Parts: sequence; C-alpha cells; structure tokens
Amino acid sequence: MIAAERSEQTMKYLTLLSEKFPNQQAVFTEIINLQAILNLPKGTEHFMSDLHGEYEAFLHILNNCSGVVREHVDEDFGDSLSEREKGELCTLIYYPREKIALARAAHQDSPTWYKTMLDQLITVARRLSSRYTRSKVRKAIPHDFAYIIDELLHTHPDENNYRVRYHERIIGSILETDSTEDFIYSLAELIKVLAVDHIHLVGDIFDRGGGAAKIMDRLLRCEHQRTDIQWGNHDILWMGAAAGEPACIVTVLRNNLRYGNFEILENDYGISLRELVSFADRTYRAGERITPLIKAINVMLFKLEGQIILRHPEFDMHDRLLLDKIDLADATVEIDGTRWPLTTSDFPTLDPDSPYELTPEEGRIIDKLVQEFTGSDHLRSHIDFLYRHGSMYLVRNSNLLFHGCVPMSADGTFTNVNCLGTWRAGRDYMDFCDSIARRAWRTREQEALDWMWYLWVGHKSPASGRLVKTFERSYIADESTWAEPMDPYFELTREVPACDAIMREFGIVPGSGHIINGHTPVKTIKGESPIRADGRLLVIDGGFCQAYHPKTGIAGYTLIASSRGMRLKAHEAFKSVEEAIMRNADIQSETTRFDVPTRRLMVSDTDTGEEIRAQINDLRQLLEAYRTGQLPEAAR
Repeated sequence: MIAAERSEQTMKYLTLLSEKFPNQQAVFTEIINLQAILNLPKGTEHFMSDLHGEYEAFLHILNNCSGVVREHVDEDFGDSLSEREKGELCTLIYYPREKIALARAAHQDSPTWYKTMLDQLITVARRLSSRYTRSKVRKAIPHDFAYIIDELLHTHPDENNYRVRYHERIIGSILETDSTEDFIYSLAELIKVLAVDHIHLVGDIFDRGGGAAKIMDRLLRCEHQRTDIQWGNHDILWMGAAAGEPACIVTVLRNNLRYGNFEILENDYGISLRELVSFADRTYRAGERITPLIKAINVMLFKLEGQIILRHPEFDMHDRLLLDKIDLADATVEIDGTRWPLTTSDFPTLDPDSPYELTPEEGRIIDKLVQEFTGSDHLRSHIDFLYRHGSMYLVRNSNLLFHGCVPMSADGTFTNVNCLGTWRAGRDYMDFCDSIARRAWRTREQEALDWMWYLWVGHKSPASGRLVKTFERSYIADESTWAEPMDPYFELTREVPACDAIMREFGIVPGSGHIINGHTPVKTIKGESPIRADGRLLVIDGGFCQAYHPKTGIAGYTLIASSRGMRLKAHEAFKSVEEAIMRNADIQSETTRFDVPTRRLMVSDTDTGEEIRAQINDLRQLLEAYRTGQLPEAAR
C-alpha cells in the first residue's frame, strides 16, 4: 500500500512536470542544458557582516565586489593598460553616472573616450559572462539594452570578420544615437551582477551608522540579485520594533539617539519624537551627564523590560530587575548584595511601590510610538525584505552561517533553553528562534513579541550570547560593573572539537566547510585572527562601524568564495565616494588566501549541483514515463 501510494504521488508530480516539458524532445533539451551547467565554474559568493548603517563603505564594497572587479580588470588587460587607466575603468564600473559627469565637466567625454570605455566594459562583461549560461546572463542584463548587450557579449571573430564588423557597427550606432551613457550604466551594472553570483549578509545591517535605511533601499532595488541575510541581534531588534514590541521600540530610539542618528527615525521612517522630547524636557533635570531625553528613554525601557521578565520567568533574567533595587533617598542601587552609587537621583516617574508600571503619560507616549513604528510603510518594506531573504542560520555549500552563536555550556554541550514549555538545544533551538520571529511578524501576539526582545538581549539568545548590562552602563560610574560575560561558545570555538560538534549538529561533515560568524569585532590591532580552530571558524566582523575602527585596527572583513578557493579581505577605512570618483581611490585591502582546492570548483561541487542532479533524475523519470506510455506526450 505504501509503495502504491508513493507511486501515485510520483505520477502526480510527473504529470505536473509534464506541463513544463510536454514531450521527449523538451526533456532531452533540458537534461542536456542541466548537465552542461554542472560543468561551469562555481559562482562567486560574497560574505559581509556587521554593516551597522555604514552605507558609503557598504556601497563601495558592493560596487567593487571586495576587489573582484579589479582582479578581473587586471586579468583582462594585464600590461596593456596602465595602473591609472585600470583605475579609471574600475571607477567607471563602480560609479558610472558620477564618473561620466566628471569626464564631461573636464571636457574629456569625446567620442573616442566613449568608444574606448565601451570596448573595455564589453571586454570585462564578456569574460565574466563566460562563467554562466546564456539564459542566466540574459536575465541579468538590464532590460533596456538586453538584445544589443546579448549580441555584443557573444560576438567572436569569424573567417571574414563579419561578426566583428557587426559588433563595430553596433558600437557606432550607440555613439551616433546619444544612448552611450545609458548603455554604459547598463554594462557597469551587469558587470557588478556577474562578478558576484550570491551575496551573504551575516547580520547587523542596522544601528550605529546612520545609513541602514539606504542600505535596505539598495538591497530592495537589487532584489533580482541572489541575497540572503542571517539575522543579527540589531536586525532582530528592528524587526521586533516594526512588529510593535514596545521594549524593542524604545531600545531602537535609545541606540540611535546615542549615536546621533535622528535622521533614520524622522526622515527615513517618518517617526516623530516631538511628544517624547517635550515630555522629557518638562519631566527630567537638564545639566547632568545624562540628557533628559535619554533619562526618559532609559526609565521607560527598564520598566518595559521588567514587565517582560516578570511575564516570562523561564527567561531566567530576574537579575536584570534593578528598578526595585534603587534607593531614591541616597541614590544607590543594590546589585548582587553590593550597593553602588548612581550617577543621578533624577527618577521622577519611578514609583517604589510599582517600579515597573508606566505612568499614564509614559503609557500614552509608548502607545503613540507603537503606532508610528507599525504604521511606517517604508520601515515595513525593509522588514518584509529581512523576513523574505533572512533566517537565523543558513547551511550552504558546506558552510554554516549565523550571526552570533549556538548557545553552549562550559562543558561543550549545547545549552537547553525553555521554549514555550519545551526544552530545546542546538539546531532545534535555532529553528525555534526562527519560527517565533516569523510568528511575531505574522500575528503580533504578545508571547512572540516578548521573544523578539529576548532574542535581541537575552544571554541565551543565539543572536546576542552575552549578559547585557545596559542599566549599569547607564547609571553606575564604576566600570567594573559593566563587564558583560559572553556565552562559552565564543571561547570554546577557538578550538577544533567545539566547531566539529556544531558542524555535525547542522549536518555538515567536520572539516568539509566552515562556520562563518559576525557579531564580535576581531581586534586585529591586538593580534586577533579572524581564522580560528584550524580554519573551522571564520569571524568576519572586522568593524565596518567607524566607532570600532580604533579597537579593531581595520574597517571590516569580507570573505570571497570562488571556484579557486577562499579569500579573506581585511579592508582599510573607506574615505568617501567623492574621493573614489575624483582620484580613483579604491578601498585598500589585504588578502589572505586559504582553503585553495586542488582543482577548480565547478557547479557540480556545490549545493546547486545537488539540486540540478535531483532535477535531472526527475526528468529521467518523466522521460521513462513517456517511453512506457504512462504519460501521453504533447505534439511537438
């Protein structure tokens, strides 16, 4: 009976498949095409992490593909172009509109200059397109010039040079019809799309820098390019805020106000702070180390967090309930049996009898902010993108990607966490976190929203993995209270056994791939290495955020995985787009090559190859069904 049911299901599937491939000829053609794809070089994967709103640096690294574009220019032109000429070409690819405007202002935009640039761009695009099927390249070509670009990319010399003359006539027509600039824009965009087949963003697009909304806008405009995101704790914070979790909303305000990013709140997402600012100014004292606005936000935040902690004893965060430990008379707080002086005694809305209850005015402000965040169409479009393209973790091509950690105990076992009454650990816990995050966005149930806050800040959260001391850092001057213990994961994974255990947990053969994380900036300046546990773990948070540059000594890591192996790029600080355009100033990067294969990797060696082989198997079954008469063929 089971075999018969399986056969019936198979036939239902093959019947559906036959709608796309209605006869043997169509099946033959597709099998031949798929088998050919298996023998193409593996597409280049580009990994970035912890962008933290640094839009200009992100844009430049996206444009230059962490140096991949320059590498192809060097390969294509060798010594036939000078270093200056190569720099000019690369900058034209990165910023075509701005570079053409600069050439026009300098009266360099002659027909000869345009023809030279077109020929060079076509050379680079032709080399890159050779790694893909013609169908895939066509889909990547900007629509306006699709037919012409397709012809130019596949023009090769023949016996009488008819194709070459055809090519030259096309270029001449482009120049004559004043469409050259738009054509250059399209070619530059195509080159950047073909240079990198897949982009992985390993978390934390939001907070600190002010350009997170611009980064998200850019990703939305390029949604045709294959991109995935592993949610970081700062992303989850914004996801929770957009879903209406009050504690997440107030934390978003606090983070962005501390870094001076009013613009992202008011200009990008249309969230008004007027009522909150007015309340803070008339309620709290000015002239202290903490501004009235931050004082108001802090107190509301600790009240809201306290409510969540009291609703969820399973979060095991009662040590974070500190408002009820404050002595207003002498301005001290008791933590773990020790009484510490506070940097302010200004707590006018704190009721010692009900310390975690919002005042009526605080409650009205919170309700208004919830409406503002949940009602922002621009923010909703960005969070929708995070959900469509994001997840807690990803397994791809034997690499395991996640932002923070897999919570572990000191003995190397996976930590058990109470998840709505069921204890989960390892991959099972990560799957739960992914599911509860999606439920929060879909249903906005309080239970799921509370989990969004926990995923942001909980010390057993895979996105956080540390005991966060926001209260101590806000109100206690003694920095010994600020230490934030990290999950044992971060120390254990410096060695091979823990990394191997994690890889096995996620179905990866130890040593066949890598764990790729962000979250914890690599302090290169102190001798830390991003490559750990004999190459098992790669930590690619090198500090995109400008505030981290003095601590890390660099301005971020990116990782490139291509058919020729892996390269880790350590970037110097990006100066500005203007500097790049005016002086061809690229980001200078130090490259570390590792995991170099003994032969070039092909599509057949990847997860895509596995998927294609499965498709070929299905097609062979369909072919057999046609041959045996189990399914009728459509007329050719």
